[in-house]
Amino acid sequence: MLMLVTFAFAGSTPSIVPFPVRATDAVSGTTFAEQIAALPDHERYAATRDAVLSGNVPSFLRSLVPVTLVGGPSAAATTITVFVTRDYLSVGGDDDFVPMPLDFVDAAEVASALGFGLPTRRIVDAIYNAADVQGTPAPLPAGPEMRSIPYILESRARIVAEIGASHIGALWAGTKKDLVLTPQLQAQPDREAIYGWHQQNGRPIQPLSLVHGVHYADYSHGIRLVADTVLVNGEPRSYFDVLADPALAACLSDEGPIPQARAFIATAANADG
Repeated sequence: MLMLVTFAFAGSTPSIVPFPVRATDAVSGTTFAEQIAALPDHERYAATRDAVLSGNVPSFLRSLVPVTLVGGPSAAATTITVFVTRDYLSVGGDDDFVPMPLDFVDAAEVASALGFGLPTRRIVDAIYNAADVQGTPAPLPAGPEMRSIPYILESRARIVAEIGASHIGALWAGTKKDLVLTPQLQAQPDREAIYGWHQQNGRPIQPLSLVHGVHYADYSHGIRLVADTVLVNGEPRSYFDVLADPALAACLSDEGPIPQARAFIATAANADG
């Protein structure tokens, strides 16, 4: 596992994800997907994790976008700005990238290594509402193939067919279900939480669910990173500290405080295969 690194700031504002520079001989997203197609699930997730942490990601994932949330049941006068990646984690360059799902264990390793977190359900909704591009979900037939590379590539092809390539660099949403943080993980540490895949009416196909174990991922899942620094009424605070704060958490979580959020990620990142 890579050592924790820190991200750059513009004043108090997180501005980039600290991926290493992409190697000049790094393979394209399609080539990478084809190379790992025959591997068992856990090996594919590990290979994807390593590719992302080596810097084989498109350039638009390297800069962050601010998304502002206002109020909540116990935080009506609070404004919190979070800083998120423009799209879901992908492998490849700008001319050929593939959004790749990760199980919670490998997603947590990526987040921990980069010094980031994962969104909550309320943040996923806010990202969708703020998105420049709101894609239409394109479900594929259910079955064991959902975890396969052909399904992942078909899902990517459908997204590109609808949206095209002209929006690369915009804030995208609605194209995947998010891996999220929820206080429900405290009672179910062997589970992962998913939510989202918003339809054009703003309603998600996937309600919050902990049906899957920590080692599951399929073509419909996506990983969105959230910077650990947020702005609370303009002042920098730790994302994880705000999630744990009873007076502020409602702005970021519609389930109340999540005091264990940092531990959820740390524990998953250190889990055995």
